[in-house]
Amino acid sequence: MLAGRGVRRYRALIVVAIAAVVGSMTLTSCLDIGSLNRPDIPEGIPPAPGAQQPYIDIDQPGRTADAMAGWARPIAEGTGIPLISLEAYGNAAEIQRQQHPECGLAWTTLAGIAGVESKHGTYRGAHVAANGDVSPPIRGVPLDGTRGNMEIPDTDHGRLDGDPTHDRAMGPFQFIPQTWERYGVDANGDGKADPDNIDDAALSAARYLCVSSGGDLTTAAGWEKAVKVYNNSMAYVIDVRNHANAYSVNVRY
Repeated sequence: MLAGRGVRRYRALIVVAIAAVVGSMTLTSCLDIGSLNRPDIPEGIPPAPGAQQPYIDIDQPGRTADAMAGWARPIAEGTGIPLISLEAYGNAAEIQRQQHPECGLAWTTLAGIAGVESKHGTYRGAHVAANGDVSPPIRGVPLDGTRGNMEIPDTDHGRLDGDPTHDRAMGPFQFIPQTWERYGVDANGDGKADPDNIDDAALSAARYLCVSSGGDLTTAAGWEKAVKVYNNSMAYVIDVRNHANAYSVNVRY
C-alpha cells in the first residue's frame, strides 16, 4: 500500500510539473505574440510625424476639423485619444501645413503637448463636446509664486481665467491669458477664439510653437526650442517627446 501510494504521488507530481511547464510556455507564447504585435516606439527628437493628416479645404465654413474624422478614427482607437481632440490636432497641423509649411509642425507634437497638459481635454473628468468645447473648463493653479510657479499678477481682470488676482493657465493647452490674447484664434468656425475649445486651442498652440520659436520644427534643435518656448523645462520636452512618439505608432501613452 505504501509503495502504491508513493507511485501514485510520483505520477501526480509529474503531471503537475508538466502542467506547469505547458502553462509557462503558453504564457510566454502569449507574451511573445503581444510584444510582436506592439510596434516599437521611436525615441528621437523631433518625434515621428505619424500618419499624415489629409488635405482639407481649410476655408470652408463651420468646423473644418469634422473633415478629419475618417483619418482620426483608427488613430483614436489605437491611442485612446478622444476622436474630437484628435480631429482638432489634425486640423491645426493641416492649417499650418498649408499656410506655413516652413514650420514643419506635425500633429503628433500637438497631441504630445495636449496629452501632457490636460489628457487631451479630459483632465479631472472634463468632456470634449462635438464642437470642441471642453467642460467643465480646465484651470491651472493661481500663478502666485508658490509651489515652484512664477508669479503672474492678474492681466485680464479675471475675464478669461476667472481669477481677478493672479493669472491661471486655461483650457486643454493651458494658455495663460496674456499669451492667449496674442495667439488665440477661432478654429471651429463659431466666430470667437475660446481657450476652452480644443479646436481653437490646438490651432493657437500651433501658431505659438511656429511663430514664437522662429525655427524649423523638423530639426532636433528647432523642435526642442519650440517646446521649451511652451514650457522651458527639459523634463517637459522629454515628456512631450515620449507622448508624441507613442502616438505616432498608434500606441497609448
